[in-house]
Amino acid sequence: MKGYKTMLAAAASCFMAGTAQAQAQISDDVVRIGVLNDISGVFQDTNGMGSVEAARMAAEDFNGGGKNIKVDIVYADHQNKADVGSAIARKWLDVEKVDAIVDVPNSSVGLAINNIARNTKMTFLASSTATSDLTGKDCSPNTIQWVNDAWATGNTTAQAMMQRGGDDWYFITVNYALGQGIEAEATNYITKHGGKVLGASKHPLGTSDYASLLLQAQTSKAKVIGLANAGADTINTVKQASEFGMQDGPQKLVAFLIFINDVHGMGLKTAQGLLLTESFYWDMDDDTRAFAKRFAQRPGMNGKMPSGNQAGVYASTLAYLNAVAAKGSDDAGVVVPQMKTFKGKDKLFGDVTIRADGRVIHPIYLFEIKKPSESKYPYDYYKLLATVPAEKAFRPMSEGGCPLVK
Repeated sequence: MKGYKTMLAAAASCFMAGTAQAQAQISDDVVRIGVLNDISGVFQDTNGMGSVEAARMAAEDFNGGGKNIKVDIVYADHQNKADVGSAIARKWLDVEKVDAIVDVPNSSVGLAINNIARNTKMTFLASSTATSDLTGKDCSPNTIQWVNDAWATGNTTAQAMMQRGGDDWYFITVNYALGQGIEAEATNYITKHGGKVLGASKHPLGTSDYASLLLQAQTSKAKVIGLANAGADTINTVKQASEFGMQDGPQKLVAFLIFINDVHGMGLKTAQGLLLTESFYWDMDDDTRAFAKRFAQRPGMNGKMPSGNQAGVYASTLAYLNAVAAKGSDDAGVVVPQMKTFKGKDKLFGDVTIRADGRVIHPIYLFEIKKPSESKYPYDYYKLLATVPAEKAFRPMSEGGCPLVK
């Protein structure tokens, strides 16, 4: 009996030592995740505090990962300025011991964070950064990119419109990395497939008057007017196009990057008939509806449905935390390779694979915004037209030029 007790004591001692060793790899005994986005500007509805709540939901659902792992969610406003975002990220990394940064709408800010995180232990979960360079020439072993990117947005939207006869285009583009990237990708697809780009007008972020740009688009007589902007810029463009009666004209408006929050802000009377591509819609199935209803009840959400970007914050944060639990470490050098082993079903994004270049691939959907008479309940805004499967929705890994891909 004495020998048996000794064996038990030894086994318990080994178990506790092993547990302590695993826990020791969690820096500061807590996994700290920083939500970095636009809280006060054009992306505050599609990201903002909604993204913070989405990250908190992921941490709650993770619930310690069966290992009592503590998770702390912090947040900050990058104000759509790369220097502001960089200063926050450096402070988080060097002083506040943040282990992962998530969200980051605005491609210039995202590229800056990507460079800061490289060669550190910090993970960058670029769930709202749209530039395709994150899985191309600027790819990093520390970065995972979720939801859409410029290549996917430009190519899938252009393809869908050209299949419907939209073979000549005019672009209204926000003049920074996001808009430029989407316009370039769409233009490449259009010209390669026999279409024409008749012109483009560019505007600064946060423009309020689009009258002259819309007049130029009308004058071009292009069949499709592509809105390569986002947030309040897209809302204001569509509103003014509606005031000009362009909904009833021969030209078709298509928004490359628009979310359910934007449509809600415009109202169906203004937005009806607009085409768009999304990776997430709250009313797709039982899982998305269950998540959306929980989200709507969170502090400050006041019944709002989540955007695709906010859903991406939840999904990427939870995937990161699951990888931390699996490896017992929050070091990006360990966690990111673990994340890249995932291939399976995600409750919000469907069939998901995380590739070697850090690109998360999943289906993308083409929707048309319903007429007011077609909407049966709040936020019942989208009509599904087509599904682009994951393997066709994103740039092939072999064409991205990412040095991580052998």
